[in-house]
Amino acid sequence: MQERLQKILSARGICSRRKAEEYIEAGLVRVNGDVAILGQKADPEVDHIAVDGKVLQDRAEMLYYIMNKPIGIITSNVDNPDHPDTTIRDLLPTELQGVIYPVGRLDKETSGLLLLTNDGVLAYRLTHPSFNHEKEYAVETSEPIKDGQLEKLRTGITIDGEKTKPATVKRINEKKFTIALTEGKNRQIRRMCQKVGAPLKTLTRIRIMTLAPTLEPGAIRPLSSKERTALLRSVDMHATDPKD
Repeated sequence: MQERLQKILSARGICSRRKAEEYIEAGLVRVNGDVAILGQKADPEVDHIAVDGKVLQDRAEMLYYIMNKPIGIITSNVDNPDHPDTTIRDLLPTELQGVIYPVGRLDKETSGLLLLTNDGVLAYRLTHPSFNHEKEYAVETSEPIKDGQLEKLRTGITIDGEKTKPATVKRINEKKFTIALTEGKNRQIRRMCQKVGAPLKTLTRIRIMTLAPTLEPGAIRPLSSKERTALLRSVDMHATDPKD
């Protein structure tokens, strides 16, 4: 059955109807490969609908899991028998191997929270820098870090010719602090700390937007309904009242 695109996107939990109109007007919605226009109708069971370049899928088919990745584990859920290192795939139940994938990456020496899902739209929003979504880390340095060094991390460090975005930095003690980023350059925090002369000892991701659960190293569990709803709302992907 054909319905207005705004209603389809809202029903699938992508965004509110008002936000859907903005996406359509911005040319971010395509139906069967063609840019959609405001007021257009489609059949989600027949037509190929894409938002932000990602194919629209039924929200009921989406899986959301949170893991506490231990140090020494590679962030990958791809089957590679020739790879000698342990990956997060090895920590997953068989039925989830090759089904859900990590949103972003944690390098081998970094531990902490890792979101895994088959929701491509959510993954895009959490990893694309234009959406400014926060990930927070607990940092311990090898030597005491000075206030001036923390201020440099807070205001931005030049890496590969580009200055990092301002970050939220809070001191815990002379060697520990937390830092919340809205971008994710390769090994960014390690490189930032090295730039200010404060080499890292440990690095742990403690929050992904609204997600900040406590899990044992290597543990994985599905998001609760409350966690899933809060996360989707935080990236403007929540289903709304039909009147919206």
